[in-house]
Amino acid sequence: MLMILLNMIIASIIALIEAPALIREKLVLESWIFFSLLFAGTLFSILLILRVKLPNPLDLITYFYKPVSEFVFGILK
Repeated sequence: MLMILLNMIIASIIALIEAPALIREKLVLESWIFFSLLFAGTLFSILLILRVKLPNPLDLITYFYKPVSEFVFGILK
C-alpha cells in the first residue's frame, strides 16, 4: 500500500511541476496528451505493484501479423 501511495505522490509532483507551464502557454492538446500519458503510466505502475497479470502487447501484434506473414511466405515459395 505504501508503494501505491508513493507512486501517486510522485505522479502528483510531476503534474504539479509540468502543468503550470502547459496551462500558462495555453497548450490544450499537449495538456491532454500529457495528462493522458501520465494517467496511463501511473495506472500501469499501480497494476504492476499489485501484481496484476497484464497481457504482452507483442502477442496482439503477432496475432494480427501472423496471417499476413504466412500469406507472403506462401507467395514467395
